[in-house]
Amino acid sequence: MDRADVGVLVQSAADGDAAAWKSLVDGLGPLVWSVVRAHGLSDADAHEVYQTAWFRFAQHLGRIREPEKTGSWLASTARHECLKVLRASKRWTPTDDPQLLDRPSDDRTPEESVLDSEEAAAQTERVRRLWQEFEELGERCRQLLRVLISSPPPSYQEVSTALGIAVGSIGPMRQRCLRRLRARLEARGTI
Repeated sequence: MDRADVGVLVQSAADGDAAAWKSLVDGLGPLVWSVVRAHGLSDADAHEVYQTAWFRFAQHLGRIREPEKTGSWLASTARHECLKVLRASKRWTPTDDPQLLDRPSDDRTPEESVLDSEEAAAQTERVRRLWQEFEELGERCRQLLRVLISSPPPSYQEVSTALGIAVGSIGPMRQRCLRRLRARLEARGTI
């Protein structure tokens, strides 16, 4: 097909001439097919790419600046579409290797996702209840436990200085506070 003829046909097709469109498809279709077949796609993928190349051409029909170069435009578009399909197909590699087929999936099933979210919600509720019961402890216990859980943990000497508690009393007092907190949590059914 002559370049000048292609340019005239593109202009006519852009103006709505169905016969011009048919002439373009008949004249340039073999070119598009040759590009598609050169990429070794499956029949289904080859037909999809062929249709996509013509669809893209139809989308841009009124905006093509050099209508006489439509063959190059179609060939380039077909090539790009083929490469997209090939890149996507590399993500999936068919196999009959039983070791690969029995491998556990990294993807979470919907059921596992629901269970995970339920567990996360339950954990969040436990933490909320823990802090609620913590706030019900006496001021002295709250102060001591907050200081002891800080990061990095302070030495008993630093705790003694900060809270005015004898170093030898810190451990026993901590145990009493934690026992009270545990009793409160057990009474509420949190643990």
